[in-house]
Amino acid sequence: MLRKSCLCLSVSLATLSLVSPPTVAEPATELETVTISATRAQSEAGKTPQKITVIDREQIEQQLAITSDHGAVLSNLIPSYSPSRQKMSSAGETFRGRSALILIDGVPQSTPLRDSQRDGYVIDLSMVERIEVIHGASAEHGLGATGGIINYVTRRPASGTLRQHAGASLTTPIDYESEGLGYKLDYRVEGTEGNFDYLAAASWQTQGMFYDANGELIGVDDTQGDVMDSTSQDLMVKLGYWIDDNQNLSLMLNRYEVEGEHEYVNVPGDADANVPATSRKGDPQGKAPQNETLASSLTYKHADLYGNELGLQLYTQRFRARFGGGTNGTFQDASIAPIGTLFDQSQNESDKIGGKLTLSRDGLLDDHLRLTGGLDVLQDTTRQQLILTDREWVPETVFRNYAPFLQAEIRALESLTLFAGVRHEFAELEIDSFRTIASTNPAIGGVDVEGGNPNFEETLYNAGFVWQVSDWVQLFGNYSEGFGMPDVGRVLRGIGTPGTRVDSFLDLQPVVTENREIGLRLKQGPFDAEISYYESDADLGSRLDSVGGVYQIRRERTEIDGVEFTGGWQVTEAHRLKLMYAQVDGRSDTDGDGKVDTDLNGANISPNRYGMSWQANWTDELHSLLQVNHYASRDFDTPGLEFDGYSLVDAFVGYRLPVGEASLGVENLFNEDYLTYYSQAANTGSKITRDGRVFNGRGRTLTLSYAVNF
Repeated sequence: MLRKSCLCLSVSLATLSLVSPPTVAEPATELETVTISATRAQSEAGKTPQKITVIDREQIEQQLAITSDHGAVLSNLIPSYSPSRQKMSSAGETFRGRSALILIDGVPQSTPLRDSQRDGYVIDLSMVERIEVIHGASAEHGLGATGGIINYVTRRPASGTLRQHAGASLTTPIDYESEGLGYKLDYRVEGTEGNFDYLAAASWQTQGMFYDANGELIGVDDTQGDVMDSTSQDLMVKLGYWIDDNQNLSLMLNRYEVEGEHEYVNVPGDADANVPATSRKGDPQGKAPQNETLASSLTYKHADLYGNELGLQLYTQRFRARFGGGTNGTFQDASIAPIGTLFDQSQNESDKIGGKLTLSRDGLLDDHLRLTGGLDVLQDTTRQQLILTDREWVPETVFRNYAPFLQAEIRALESLTLFAGVRHEFAELEIDSFRTIASTNPAIGGVDVEGGNPNFEETLYNAGFVWQVSDWVQLFGNYSEGFGMPDVGRVLRGIGTPGTRVDSFLDLQPVVTENREIGLRLKQGPFDAEISYYESDADLGSRLDSVGGVYQIRRERTEIDGVEFTGGWQVTEAHRLKLMYAQVDGRSDTDGDGKVDTDLNGANISPNRYGMSWQANWTDELHSLLQVNHYASRDFDTPGLEFDGYSLVDAFVGYRLPVGEASLGVENLFNEDYLTYYSQAANTGSKITRDGRVFNGRGRTLTLSYAVNF
């Protein structure tokens, strides 16, 4: 029955750890009990034809005890996810060299029509029960998952009477500086009353300035936005009603906001000499950079509708991303102010409404076949405004999409399971006629562009297998396709040729990515491992390129391949070691001859990476984590870009008190002095732009936390 299975799932998730075991080691078969909600067929972990990672609550709490950086949490636990920029923007943070589709309980958060690359901060991780990660291109949730899917599954209300949680933390650089202090408070109440369950949670966090290993202020990104010197709030409400043991209705509302305090200005460094930018107290012009998102979903589930499992979800998402301002050339308009003096800033605005219908039936053909089908619908309305002069930079663009799909799981033999699926995308863009801003063609003050309704249809396929070769060896393979759009907003706002028609503009064609993967899962005694090799190709790909400091979209063939490895050794019941390795290589066709010829740079692919962690449960009260990540040096074809590599060590220790638990986390334990990966491997453009965006990484930082459940 649905209610009982949900309860069992929550119990198993609370005790599962893929990176580190709980106090009492769990048997390896426990992995098979975890249902992955990000897969439409509700697949079980360890039985999928593609690589899937589940980051459970224990791992999230350990990482948050070390760092509040959402990108760092993902990078620390996902081998082929790029190192964090340590900024509000996630530009350059890729997954297997491509874009990840970010979801909250299956509700899309990414904004691919005008990719503001701010979807790294859409929810406070204290609200999240687990993070489900599907590696590689996937069409399971439609638009955007060319590199994979990252689904934040929010907390479920605990069964029983009222329960409460309260937590507090203090973050400080190792050399105490009042400007560097950060604080966080979070509270949660949950429980059940009859057929109703409920959960309400709130968090508040203020972050101070960041310091590098030399005790110097790190440069503030006053254009793309920064999480240092910022304040964030998150409010979440979940209500559920059990109609009977098989049916339930649930409502989720989550509002998250992060905004800079706007008290510091950037002091440029020297990118050519590897001198980092710093910050000083100041009074920046305009409004502070900000992220604001409101996600809602209403979900109905029936576990036994005439032998079928039914799921219906209706959702909305409202997203606003405000950037810092400037007097850059793009904003200039002689009809408003003398050239070079006009200050402006932009805001991305996206509103989604959609629905997902999923129907699944198991036990067909004498229990050899499971079929899952359904229909997804989505309308995404996006635009970008220059808010100080009330100009339309990206015209309102409406994307309408509906997609029927069918997925089959065939248990051909006791040891062999086959998978196959098809999804057909019907997509339409609606863009009214508009005029670009003056800088696209200064001679005539912008150009008129004729609107249109480009239509696209794509049939996307997937196929795979899982073969249990022996009790300790499992072979898996997968072919899947992902469906995405180029950054339509960047394309439209840059049109400078009179007489352009949207309907005939090639750059609005969709991106279809093909992903092929084969791998092994091993489990023998205290040892376990998973290794996979993948290839990801797109005939008409979408690559970020910087021209004059402004990123533009290049439509050209891209080919990416890589290896991912994770391995664990349960040394004793209380100690576990884990190894991690990822290699990513990518090239693009820059001369249009159909053959890739140029290395992708750090704005598109992550560095090769080695990782190790040691989880120890010393006593029933005392436990610790030590993790090491080494990012290997790399050369690029792009002039001026070269990554020197660096190694980071983090540590965490937690102690269960008679009431509550205290923990101490140390980020960058050995105070490594380094320039971030993005600063070395992706910082291109004009000299002025590059000098302002060469940032040191954060130095040794302490976080002291306390939490209590009552």
